Amino acid sequence: MKILLACFTVPLALFAQTPTPADSIEAARKGPDSAAMKQRVAGITAPTQVTVWGQDYLFLSTSATPVSVSIDLQPQKQLAQVDAKHWMLLTKMRTGVLHQYQFYTAGKPLGARGDAVGYNPDSYPKPGVPHGKLSEKHTLTSKIYDGMKYDYWTYASAGVDPNVPAALMVWQDGQNLEGELSGIRLITVTDNLVQQGLLPPIVHVMIAPGTSSDGKAMRSIEYDTVSDHYPRFLMEEVLPDVEKTYKLRQDGYSRAIAGESSGGICAFNAAWFVPDKFARVHSAVGSFTSIQWRSKENADGGNVYPFMVRKDPKRNIRMWMSDGADDLENNHGSWPMQAIQMANSLKFREYDFHFRFGTAAHGGAQAALDLPESLTWLWAGYDPQKTSQVFTMDPAETDKPFFRVNTLNRDAW
Repeated sequence: MKILLACFTVPLALFAQTPTPADSIEAARKGPDSAAMKQRVAGITAPTQVTVWGQDYLFLSTSATPVSVSIDLQPQKQLAQVDAKHWMLLTKMRTGVLHQYQFYTAGKPLGARGDAVGYNPDSYPKPGVPHGKLSEKHTLTSKIYDGMKYDYWTYASAGVDPNVPAALMVWQDGQNLEGELSGIRLITVTDNLVQQGLLPPIVHVMIAPGTSSDGKAMRSIEYDTVSDHYPRFLMEEVLPDVEKTYKLRQDGYSRAIAGESSGGICAFNAAWFVPDKFARVHSAVGSFTSIQWRSKENADGGNVYPFMVRKDPKRNIRMWMSDGADDLENNHGSWPMQAIQMANSLKFREYDFHFRFGTAAHGGAQAALDLPESLTWLWAGYDPQKTSQVFTMDPAETDKPFFRVNTLNRDAW
């Protein structure tokens, strides 16, 4: 893939304000002693930071002592000193994969173990690809969640006519998605896939978690609760407000819902309760765990879903899910084990699903790497002339075995 860095270059004085990934790489190429690199790191306070552009990976750290980094479990490499508290390493690595990394200083880990995303070509802006329209932030107050204030944005891709009902995709944690190159690069990927005919012209609704009237964060209550509250919130409050600007398709066949972590279980929860309104699900590092399980109140948590999928009436759902072997283990449960349970339950009931299981830790890295592929898969075969489809398991999946766990970090006996 050939990336033209020059078309993204901005004046050096702007680097410390709003540098693009390409700007950061261009500065790093001038070396740690350059004025450009010193300017680039001047405002950085985060202990660790990784920037990727094409095959260039820039590892940055803020520390009073020298820093090294281990990449893909290889021996540590020393970062070069930029100034009294900043360190850098610019290296070339493969794209199309994740690269595990861990920073160190003074012989101890610095920050959490992370995954650098080797973005695929459709995750980069391309010349000549039409752009859609990103809205301003909308702030509303909920009645279903009794006074909760929340924000949302819309992104209408090229080809969306405000007067013609459009396909819809709802995203949780929308505050991380509205930038062209932020988060999983949703907007950039959407532009590229719509231009190629791999996505229909679509309206993305990106919703941030709300805050209650007394200032309490509502994310887990919204996302991790197994009930119809959140899909009702979408259908009765959020989407009617969106439809003041854009007409939306009403059939579940033309609607998808997506999220990461607690947002991932939230997406499945909505489809589970109202599959006639949301038939396509995109779940990354989904929290199919006991976060909102309260036994004394007889309140289910997401940990029940693998068993509900096996025993309750089958829903007409297509689902892309992904997780990593280094995902979370805490008092709420095991994210990777629950993901495997969920995948096997979907397979057992012959759902139309795809499960991507890698090595990543908890976060959006796998989702970002996969996004061009996962959105293409999720919307494959979409026909705007139709309002329904019976989703059936891919015959290729039917012939595959259930997912199994190999304990590679313990002795056999």
